[in-house]
Amino acid sequence: MMTALTQVEAPTSDWLDTELIKLEQAEGTAEVVARYQDMVYAICLTHTRCWGDADDVFQEVFLTYHRKQPVCTDEEHRKAWLIRTTLTVARRVASNSWRARTVELGSAEDAIPAPAFELEDPRQEALFTALAGLPETYRTVIHLFYFEDLPVTTIADVLDDTPGAVKTRLSRGRALLRDAMTKEESHA
Repeated sequence: MMTALTQVEAPTSDWLDTELIKLEQAEGTAEVVARYQDMVYAICLTHTRCWGDADDVFQEVFLTYHRKQPVCTDEEHRKAWLIRTTLTVARRVASNSWRARTVELGSAEDAIPAPAFELEDPRQEALFTALAGLPETYRTVIHLFYFEDLPVTTIADVLDDTPGAVKTRLSRGRALLRDAMTKEESHA
């Protein structure tokens, strides 16, 4: 009885090209993650106010980047894309109806505390708490302006708004932060 040997075909050049492109994209994504991970995670944490949700948003942003491989003309364009995507995903997570239907299982004493921030002094902790208490519109522009060092015009472009509106939000946000910090100091 004769058995037929099946020939194994060598991979085609198209398949090899596709695999090389996937490998290059993965390496490119790893470089982008390494460069922008701190910025994206800070925005995630500032907007979700929850470690778990911030982790989810962080992963979703870079997964989206890897899948879409957006064509960016320069690093400022890439940074703006990441900021806009992070804000969009964070808003989607924050407005998820699941959050409204959750019930705490125990008292606050039974809850597992979130990992502590490594802040240098109590004043920084008070600042972060006050910033987290601001409405999203003010929190976003203050974070982008002070923590990411973006100019008003870039923030306006990223948020699809006018520079005047961004300046107004910065001014009002600063006033709200000042009030919150003053209240915090008077209680301490």
